[in-house]
Amino acid sequence: MNETDPRWIRYVILLAATGKPMTKDLLQGHVRHLRDLERKGHLVLCGPFQNHKGGMLIVKASSLAEAKLLAESDPFVSSGFDTVEVRAWELSCEENNHLGAG
Repeated sequence: MNETDPRWIRYVILLAATGKPMTKDLLQGHVRHLRDLERKGHLVLCGPFQNHKGGMLIVKASSLAEAKLLAESDPFVSSGFDTVEVRAWELSCEENNHLGAG
C-alpha cells in the first residue's frame, strides 16, 4: 500500500452473522461497545444491513492493527455471534483533490 496521509484513512468493519442465537445480554454488550467507541472518538457510522445478515461499522483508528483490535473487542465478534472482516478505506473527497487525481 502506498504512503497515504492518515487523515484520509478510515476502517470498515464488516460483521456477518454466523447463525448463533441472539441474546439480550449479547445485544446490550454490543451497544455498550458502540457507545464506548463513540466516547473514545473512534466511531464514525454503524448499523445493520437491511438485505444481509450482519452490519458494518466505519471507525477511525491509528492503524489497521488497532482497527482489528477494536473489531475483536466487540461482543458480537468475541462471542462468535458474528465473523468479522476489517478493511482500510481511503477517502476520496474534494479536500484531498480526490486522492490527488482531481
